[in-house]
Amino acid sequence: MEFAALAAWIVSAIAGVRLLMIWRRNGGLRRQATKVTRFPLLVVVGHPLVAIAGLVVWIAYLGTGEAGYAWTAFGALLVVVFQGFLLFTRWLVGRGGRHARGAEQAFPAAAVLVHGIVAVVTVVLVFLTAIEMSRG
Repeated sequence: MEFAALAAWIVSAIAGVRLLMIWRRNGGLRRQATKVTRFPLLVVVGHPLVAIAGLVVWIAYLGTGEAGYAWTAFGALLVVVFQGFLLFTRWLVGRGGRHARGAEQAFPAAAVLVHGIVAVVTVVLVFLTAIEMSRG
């Protein structure tokens, strides 16, 4: 299960990098929509950075088998999920509304869907692994 979580994390990261590249190529921060749909810089930068840090901790868990690393990676994922949900809701609001002018509007819906679904699978697998490791 822990290697399935690693694979899911990597697939989610690849999809996320694709979204970030599309966003930057279409203007990124320079092309922000209204305040309601604006992607906050801290979240845009923090989301991938915390995800990468969590992935590094997960790899440390895989190398050591220490449950503390698994729980730390899960904690990082909770932060990433919160940030991702914020980005997703702002994307949805801007996508259908009259303010759909931001760079994020170039995101293919399929890429957003894949990133989100695989991210949820990752969170579940990491959580289940952390529980299993804590039990002994």
